[in-house]
Amino acid sequence: MAAKPVRNLVLVLGDQLDPGSAAFDGFDRESDRVAMFEVREEATYIRQHKRRLVLFFAAMRHCRDALVSMGRDVDYVTLDDPANTGSFEGELQRCVGRTGAGRVIVLQPGDWRVREVLLRVTRALDRPLEIREDRSFYSTPQQFAEFAQGRRKLVMEMFYRGMRRRHDILMEGEAPRGGDWNYDVQNRRSFGRRGPPPVPEPVAFAPDETVRDVIVMVERLFGDHPGSTAGFDLPVTRAQARRALEDFVTHRLPLFGHYQDAIARGHAWLWHSRLSAALNLHLLDPRTAVEAAIEALDAGRAPLAAVEGFVRQILGWREYVRGIYWTHMPDYARLDALGADREVPRCMWDGRTEMACVRETVGRLQAVAYVHHIERLMVLGLWMMLCGARPYAVHQWHMAMYADAIDWVSLPNVLGMSQYGDGGIMGSKPYVASGNYIHRMSDHCRHCRFDPRLALGDEACPFTTLYWDFLGRHRPVLASNERMRMQLRNLERKDETERRAIRRRAEHLRATAP
Repeated sequence: MAAKPVRNLVLVLGDQLDPGSAAFDGFDRESDRVAMFEVREEATYIRQHKRRLVLFFAAMRHCRDALVSMGRDVDYVTLDDPANTGSFEGELQRCVGRTGAGRVIVLQPGDWRVREVLLRVTRALDRPLEIREDRSFYSTPQQFAEFAQGRRKLVMEMFYRGMRRRHDILMEGEAPRGGDWNYDVQNRRSFGRRGPPPVPEPVAFAPDETVRDVIVMVERLFGDHPGSTAGFDLPVTRAQARRALEDFVTHRLPLFGHYQDAIARGHAWLWHSRLSAALNLHLLDPRTAVEAAIEALDAGRAPLAAVEGFVRQILGWREYVRGIYWTHMPDYARLDALGADREVPRCMWDGRTEMACVRETVGRLQAVAYVHHIERLMVLGLWMMLCGARPYAVHQWHMAMYADAIDWVSLPNVLGMSQYGDGGIMGSKPYVASGNYIHRMSDHCRHCRFDPRLALGDEACPFTTLYWDFLGRHRPVLASNERMRMQLRNLERKDETERRAIRRRAEHLRATAP
């Protein structure tokens, strides 16, 4: 007797690893089936960091095992399966053919490209596709669209305050807890010449058999990809992600606020949570993270400034960038307000440069597929913007190199906030600075042959030279921006001879892209 056709095929994507997600609402063990695919195309459309690949494939396999233990039938295709077509499209077609599924169900994908593939394949197969709202987020794209309606500027702070009120988070009636909406003024400390105090190392997770198998597979199939699998210790299960959260709240949250923008050589994590990948793969629910931080505040184990700063990253920025993404795609990906047309500098891939800040930061990125948000924005992102790299190419580099990068979170943060490619949708001004900013927030400059105070000469910091040139080249665009006027006035104080010399040196730096 022929097998009974499957009623619903619940497709679980690699960044939606929650067995309790809305995709499983109404799941019937007798008539429904789960589908999960590892495909080469998703690993190679951008040559991705090996540590990132290990994270995704290992977490997917652990999710599969959890689903099976719950009694759910899982149609899982491994990357090294000889029958694997290598493409998401091919595997979905094969799976529907195998199962005879009458309908495909999936959460809202985190990538416009994947959503379009799903729509195209299911239309070709004449199967209905049900895209369900991802309730792991605090808000929906529709709610963000309502916030955006009629607003000339989509200011994150206004969105964040609305989210605080709507969800009654860190509120005392109608007022923010403590009297202020944010505590940025308390959260911008640098370490100074003494460097950071002793930093509690985050909990590490030794590779189990599943992770070890994936590491072997990744090294065999993607050995020429950037990065390293050595020392892989990221959480790949929901239980591990919860342990990582508890470790952060106990040991690093209390000082997270003070030092969230600070940089120190040789330190990958400092007081940061190391939870972004777990959140973005749905191994950890953001509400669980926010509630744990507030419990620490209520118990007197963490100060309000630190807790508010952590909550803002999740309830504010994370929700805001997702809203920007779905409100403006697909046109958003093509924006390039500053006319940047160069490739990503070579040193972003290999770290080979005399600039200590870039060399050190890319070196750590190669090792662990992570650096924190200020290093992303004000070291690596700043360098690429000053060099004139194409915003979408910078986004592709970011997607390749960071373990926590998903299209919805990477594209607005990189193309918009970091590169100002959207002309001000994400940020009210370009995040542009000279080498003096890096000197103030890090210890890199003490170990570098370049002087951040100089724009000209053999010892001049390339960041400083290109900073002044950036202001000069984009002055017509930036002149109407109120927040740029002080920087432009400082440019005007330089005489024409110096500006011409800066322009010549900048042209040489961009051509050689050290």
